Amino acid sequence: MSKTDNITFGEYIRTLRENANLPLRKVAAELDIDTSTLSKIEKNERNANEQIIDGISRIFHIDKSELKVRYLSDKITYQLQDEENGLEILKVAEARIKYQKRANSK
Repeated sequence: MSKTDNITFGEYIRTLRENANLPLRKVAAELDIDTSTLSKIEKNERNANEQIIDGISRIFHIDKSELKVRYLSDKITYQLQDEENGLEILKVAEARIKYQKRANSK
């Protein structure tokens, strides 16, 4: 497990940017978004969208599917973190996804 596995999507984006020594304004310009928007994404105050995920993948040469996993797992975590049965909900959802994939592949 990498030391970046447990950080949020926004923290991960900020880490990528800082490790590349890129200022917020340059990355925001490359993504064609306002600097404040990228800042809010990095602080987990605003959600990214498909266009931003595509851009981050391109800028930092990271597999888009890895970014989507990080992004969507954050969304699910925030949704379920205060639920008493959060882990059980995930198990049931996993079983349903597997069932739907099998059903759709027939």
